[in-house]
Amino acid sequence: MKWTSALAIYFLFWSLSVFLVLPFGVRTADEAGAARVPGQAESAPHEFRAGRIALRVTVVATVLFVLFQLNYIYGWITPQIIDRILPAE
Repeated sequence: MKWTSALAIYFLFWSLSVFLVLPFGVRTADEAGAARVPGQAESAPHEFRAGRIALRVTVVATVLFVLFQLNYIYGWITPQIIDRILPAE
């Protein structure tokens, strides 16, 4: 696999990981015991820590990409295996 293809796939894993990581660890102002800003939604997070989220996303994306790369090299899951598990009708 070319390095540009690997980079593009890593970016896709990173983008997917954002949606996997964002819901975890979020606390609203009510849960944190802080006052809400006027006009703020009840479900809005109390603090948004972009650096911490980016680090978590990078770790998750890297683990997923390494598993993908190892599967690409060693062929653990192939299209033939998926066809046996999910046969076309």
